[in-house]
Amino acid sequence: MSEWKGRPMGHYTVIVTGASGSAYGMRAVEQLLVQGHEVSLVMTDAGREVTAFELGFELPLEDPVAEVLRFLELTGDVSLRVACARDLFDPLASGSHLTDGTLVAPASMGFCAAVAAGTSTNLPERAADVALKERRPLVMVVRETPLSLIHLRNLTALTEAGATIVPAAPAFYHQPASIDDQVNYVVGKALDVLGVEHDLLKRWGQ
Repeated sequence: MSEWKGRPMGHYTVIVTGASGSAYGMRAVEQLLVQGHEVSLVMTDAGREVTAFELGFELPLEDPVAEVLRFLELTGDVSLRVACARDLFDPLASGSHLTDGTLVAPASMGFCAAVAAGTSTNLPERAADVALKERRPLVMVVRETPLSLIHLRNLTALTEAGATIVPAAPAFYHQPASIDDQVNYVVGKALDVLGVEHDLLKRWGQ
């Protein structure tokens, strides 16, 4: 662990795939950066398209970091890196590149199938595969309904390999008043699994 402004800082990878729910991934990036962690963001090709469609944010090829920070309305001393999904020479493709956890939000069923099969045809798949083989936290915020038997078997295989499945299933006991509240709840649950402090959700009993 390195130090940032006098406190421990983690190194996290956030992967955005082509499932609906790109807001989950972008909110996770925002929260990790706000908490002072280093973040490597990588989107699949479909993830870029869905993010543009759902959020109106098109990840540019030129100066992507500045554009992500502008979209998230973040300024100041934050540590963000944007990796190319097709670059298998990126540090994320190697187990020797140390990270504290990998979050896939949202995780499409196609992506889950690829990781469960260990195909690693692109950087996002390889980064998730590395997390599993190195026994590092891998959190999959899956977004699909209903689930077929194939989906369930792939999710079971991922769980048996060490991943944690966090369904994008917002709760209502916290009396959400907006879509943001629902997004925050799901992202908060995922960050809980990673052991990242946050104040995104109202906990039972508070």
